[in-house]
Amino acid sequence: MLEPVKFSTYHGGAREEGLLDFSASLNPYPPEWLDEMFERAKEISNRYPYYEGLEEELAELVGELLTLTAGITEALYLLGILALRGKKVIIPEHTYGEYERVARIFGARVVKGPNEPEKIAELVERNSVVFFCNPNNPDGKFYSVRELEPLIDAVEDKGALLVLDEAFIDFVKKPESPEGGNIVKLRTFTKSYGLPGIRVGYVVGFEDAFKSVRMPWSIGSTGVAFLEFLIKDGFGHLKKTMPLIWREKERLERALGVKSDANFFIKRVGNAEDFVETLKKRGILVRNCASFGLPEYVRFPVRTPPENDRLISEFRGLL
Repeated sequence: MLEPVKFSTYHGGAREEGLLDFSASLNPYPPEWLDEMFERAKEISNRYPYYEGLEEELAELVGELLTLTAGITEALYLLGILALRGKKVIIPEHTYGEYERVARIFGARVVKGPNEPEKIAELVERNSVVFFCNPNNPDGKFYSVRELEPLIDAVEDKGALLVLDEAFIDFVKKPESPEGGNIVKLRTFTKSYGLPGIRVGYVVGFEDAFKSVRMPWSIGSTGVAFLEFLIKDGFGHLKKTMPLIWREKERLERALGVKSDANFFIKRVGNAEDFVETLKKRGILVRNCASFGLPEYVRFPVRTPPENDRLISEFRGLL
């Protein structure tokens, strides 16, 4: 008999029309070249999407060797094939739930630890695998290279593997990313470009291994078109929109008494399930943090000024 893995695959994002979506932490400003990108995707949709040339161009732009994947999610499953079977997998207590789901699918032994690099480091054993999200989801806490050093040192000393999920690093004002032979870094464009449906991300580290197990054509024609325009743009869209997000982020922090290093916040509201339903009736969707092990908290991102005004008004009315 085939037994199901009992974990939800819902990770935010509105499924209904007509709601102001604060449940997914995305850049609210679409690229200026979006329409042209979709036209290009139509042009190339009648052929298999090979993208090795674009992979090399992106590596030059990023400044690191990399492996293109269909978002970070594909990278997690590739990790399962390469590194998780039968291993001890260490995961912070309050973080992205897909780490545990993938680890259990591949028969790993999951151990939970505190959301602090120094304390997680104490759990590292030889050949173990550590997942660490930086900035962390859902609280937005970003750890500097210095703060990560105890964990990096422990991984190197024990011959373990550190998987750093940097999905939201583009939203950090002064990002730092560590180097190391025992580190795999996962990154994605779907958050910072506000296009989760295109499924484009990449892995830094162990390029030969990841390329040997990834699916052919995992990035479709829309993803290939996106990469063409992104490389041509040279991250110009991020340089233009991140200051707008940072300015609104500071305003939300002052208005709602929250703090984060990323583009999203968590706030304690009591019963999060009831709060989400109440806010939903008012036309706004925020993320229930129960799947992160925080049933009294909701998560919401920075959006445009008028949208943030509406959120602030509703929060003040309800709390």
